[in-house]
Amino acid sequence: MHCTNYPETRDKTTALLRQILTLWGQHEAALNPLCFAVLYEHAAGSNRRLSEAIELALKSQPKLDDAAMADLHQRFVAEASGTQTERIRSDMQRVMADISASAARTGQTAGQFSESLNGLSGALNEGNSAVLTTQLRDVLAGTQAMQGSAKALQAQVDQSQREVEQLRHDLVRVREEALLCPLTRVLNRRGFEEKFEAMLRQPPPRGAAHCLIMIDIDHFKRVNDTHGHQVGDRVIEGMGEVLRSVPPEPAMSCARYGGEEFAILLPATTLNRATQVAELVRSRTRGMKLRQRSTQQALLTVTVSAGVAAWQPGEDARAFLSCADAALYRSKENGRDRVTVA
Repeated sequence: MHCTNYPETRDKTTALLRQILTLWGQHEAALNPLCFAVLYEHAAGSNRRLSEAIELALKSQPKLDDAAMADLHQRFVAEASGTQTERIRSDMQRVMADISASAARTGQTAGQFSESLNGLSGALNEGNSAVLTTQLRDVLAGTQAMQGSAKALQAQVDQSQREVEQLRHDLVRVREEALLCPLTRVLNRRGFEEKFEAMLRQPPPRGAAHCLIMIDIDHFKRVNDTHGHQVGDRVIEGMGEVLRSVPPEPAMSCARYGGEEFAILLPATTLNRATQVAELVRSRTRGMKLRQRSTQQALLTVTVSAGVAAWQPGEDARAFLSCADAALYRSKENGRDRVTVA
């Protein structure tokens, strides 16, 4: 987990700023807040997983662009909204305080009722009818107060249970939002890694296999260079729509793996079925015509290349990914707009 507090002194941050500017000059990304946060935590050495991911990314992309920086930020720097988390924590504290206060009032009423019972017991022992009448009235009043207090406590508990359940749903939603790519509304890299690791922890049933589809948008850099990043974002957004439109297989998960690359996890399926899903994504992407918003004139046709792999028992996660990636790049080498099975 990355460092959420930044304890560096002024002198240290001044030195870090010079280092960040030097690092930034080596890449193509704009120095926006996302890029700055990535380079800051990398330069400060406060986020080991981020630094490892940067070193890995540089092997295939020596100059990181805006998309790469945004992906690194999403995977290793960004967290669930602090405001939302703080609100949920505050609401939970309020619910607990309300229950505590209601229980305290009930306890106070019970104490008073106990005193009334003691008084009645004394009056019975003394045989004083006047005192006995007074104590009976007190006990009756105490009984009614106890009933009212108990009802109030039960109502408070019921209300609190409803609020706690809503807060639990809010926490689940905040966590789910933290695992989604905001542009495509499919899983982000962090969400993919969680699903991927969970899938490999469970061996597939006999006759089935865990399958992985890696997908890459063809000539995406050309799209950005020719039409601009706004059109590039529309292409990425359209890919999210295509993936969400695919009829879901059991436990299937779609993710934006990074930049213009996507992934589909298909636990406990068959290689043949995974290939069919990949072909469906390929054909639906080809049918997605990107149009000029003002004139509705077709701007471009988008195609994708895909690689499909089935997990072999005993194979580690990295080897499994590499197998699917190798199949993807064979699709690229053989002309793009195709699916290759590992």
